[in-house]
Amino acid sequence: MGTRLWPMSRVAQPKQFQSIDGNGGPTFLQSTVARHLDDDFADPLLVAAASEEGLVRDQLAEIGVTGRFLGEPMGRNTGPAVLAAALTLAEEDPEALLLVLPSDHKIEGDMNTVVKQMREGAQQGRIVLFGVVPKYAETGFGYISGGALVDGQEGLHEVTSFIEKPELEKAQRLVASGDTFWASGISLMRADVLIEEFEKYDPATLAAVLAALDGAKKTETGLCLDGAHFAEAANEPTERLIFERSDRVAVAPVEVDWDDVGAWTAIHSISPKGEDGNVSTGQALTLDCRNSLIRAGDKLVTVIGMEDVIVVDTPDALLVTNHSNAQKVKDAVAELKAQNRSEVARHPEVATEDIGQGGEAFPAVSRLTLDAGETATFRGPTPGGKLLAVSSGRGHWKNGGPTHACSQGHSINVSPGSSVEVWNTGDGALSLYEIDLSEDEAEETSKGTRDARE
Repeated sequence: MGTRLWPMSRVAQPKQFQSIDGNGGPTFLQSTVARHLDDDFADPLLVAAASEEGLVRDQLAEIGVTGRFLGEPMGRNTGPAVLAAALTLAEEDPEALLLVLPSDHKIEGDMNTVVKQMREGAQQGRIVLFGVVPKYAETGFGYISGGALVDGQEGLHEVTSFIEKPELEKAQRLVASGDTFWASGISLMRADVLIEEFEKYDPATLAAVLAALDGAKKTETGLCLDGAHFAEAANEPTERLIFERSDRVAVAPVEVDWDDVGAWTAIHSISPKGEDGNVSTGQALTLDCRNSLIRAGDKLVTVIGMEDVIVVDTPDALLVTNHSNAQKVKDAVAELKAQNRSEVARHPEVATEDIGQGGEAFPAVSRLTLDAGETATFRGPTPGGKLLAVSSGRGHWKNGGPTHACSQGHSINVSPGSSVEVWNTGDGALSLYEIDLSEDEAEETSKGTRDARE
């Protein structure tokens, strides 16, 4: 989800799908794909939550790219995700090269030159990890230390150690050493090499992902992995499952401006600033402010006499914090989740344009997708209430009484002030439309329900 970037990032619309500059520019995902668009690269294969297929397809279409999709029925970290991609490509070409790219990082500079130089090492069976030459001692990143050159290949070094988020003093020593790099999460390898390493170090996960692919269902742009088998895969990153154990890993240093953009302080850091150090987008006005990040939308946000503050305004949620407390946004999100607040799950998708001669307006409508086993609670606003319409999938719901089944075509009435719990009991995604009703619409809905029962 990218909890530290709430309220921009939500469960159903994580930061990968959000604009980097907050002003309608390319999203993190679009920038990642666009960075590697030339004749040396194939069309992308994207692995994401099954419920995100539509988001992925639409965002690629906006930049004129067609990609293949692998849908995860639940998150199992990067290890099983990358393995599923390797197995998919190995069916066509066992020696296909995978360039594995996190889709939520900001990179500026020439990444592709080094990537292309490392093809030879990867083709020879090396797992090439790209380490960013560090510009300062950062305690929030992992590090990779390099040793001797691999087979005399310029720019490719043996890996001597992995260091996970060191204390400041140790990070300073690592940076000063000159042979230790930020772990970017980007890697290059042959598909069959990764599969062989899983067979050696984690055959249970290999078997689980193979079975999940065998039982996969076709989707509009790819496949959705079988949930029962995929759940048996290890819930671990590729680094822990393979890279830190394999004798085939090597590290290639790369000099680019890189950030994993984990918090609002990073957004401020990577953004162009005015003379006062402020970064502002949207309808923002600052007076006597310094070193602050103000993200406004269509509503005017005015900040006066503040320093080091972070203000992020969205249609349904407002965040106010400062740089020193920006990491605590994840704690606020945890509390909001405990309260079942919808503002954590998704952005509102509201249509308000007038239709017809009478000036009637569309009700507020948002679309929600629940992954297998996922639960959501809906509260009926007062007055009016809410209507839930199931567009696909299977699930169950209850409002304090007995449990009811629901599937495509079913609707659930959430009366004002009440709450309804819905959970996905199917193998695939459960998609619903959430419609806020006016008082008159709620009465018509209730009357229709009574008439149907009679």
